[in-house]
Amino acid sequence: MTDPGFSDQIRPLRDEIDRIDTQILTLLARRQEQVDQVADLKKKCDMPVYHPAREEDMISRLRPQAKNKGLDPDVTENLFRVIIRQSRVKQTFSMQYKGVRPGAAVLIVGGAGQMGAMFASLFEKSGYGVRILTESDWEAAPQLCEGIDLALVSVPIEHTVAVIEKIAPFLPATALLADLTSIKKDPVEAMCENHNGPVLGLHPLFGPTTSSLDKQIIVYTPGRDMSAGHWLVEQMGLWGAIPVQASAVEHDEIMEIVQALRHFATFCFGRFLFEKQVKIQRTLEFSSPIYRLELGMVGRLFAQDAGLYAQIVFATKERRDLLKQFVTSLARHTDMLEKKDISSFTRQFNEIAEWFGPFSDQALRESTFLIDRLIERF
Repeated sequence: MTDPGFSDQIRPLRDEIDRIDTQILTLLARRQEQVDQVADLKKKCDMPVYHPAREEDMISRLRPQAKNKGLDPDVTENLFRVIIRQSRVKQTFSMQYKGVRPGAAVLIVGGAGQMGAMFASLFEKSGYGVRILTESDWEAAPQLCEGIDLALVSVPIEHTVAVIEKIAPFLPATALLADLTSIKKDPVEAMCENHNGPVLGLHPLFGPTTSSLDKQIIVYTPGRDMSAGHWLVEQMGLWGAIPVQASAVEHDEIMEIVQALRHFATFCFGRFLFEKQVKIQRTLEFSSPIYRLELGMVGRLFAQDAGLYAQIVFATKERRDLLKQFVTSLARHTDMLEKKDISSFTRQFNEIAEWFGPFSDQALRESTFLIDRLIERF
């Protein structure tokens, strides 16, 4: 039985909570007004949206304050990171209408594709004059190239070098030639060989369905005359992206691991589940949050375009050689399984753990955060 006085006692407490919630909303609105003023100032001064040092200083300051007030520092940090990100995203959308070189003429080669169309939209919103060159209208290439300041090649990997060779003769000598390919060595070399003007390689580490460039990484590889191409990197920063510089060789070596190996390993896992005809939904009923997360990443791959991932996996001989080494490495463990060699497994496990070093603790913290968010969702 409910205490008859409970309702009378709890009503004023709940009313006070409701009043506090209203005050919180009012404070959030006031905070957003200040954020809007910061965004206007950044836009006026051509400053990037993302300021990592400022954000981390803020979190470092708030955690002890939360603890002193009897609040959980981790929960407080999670709350403020959501607030900070929302502020950053709003600033990013505002910055999309700010151009480093407004009025400059930009030609998107392959602008009818998803990634090309995405960048065409970003440039248009930022005040650039955008022209589109597709496979069907190459006869118009000479006219489309007249007076352009940037030619951005956004075509499939296997066609990139050929398209660079084809467009280069029509470019003004001062035009910046850039590409958006996920490999850099061959495209950057082709651009330098076929165009005497400034050259810059770009690799956006996100897809065309990204709703915001907030904290999205774009790798840039200087080819020639970086001073003439710096404005494009700066523009990416204004859109909210994080530009990361790398040589073509370093980029391609890292992408062999970050892209090719990861996607191929996920493909192999998915293929094995298919061959075993695993009942996916039934396994989820028995699954821990980490299994749901891992399986979600596998399902995510197969929800996308096979052709795109085939291009990434098979792009270069170096990538294919690395993947063959991966398959060979897996085969070497067969003997351990046959012999039930637990000591060998344990020894190798500890060797790898030592090699990972402090990253293991970081990975544990980050994955725990993701798992907690997944539990809240499902």
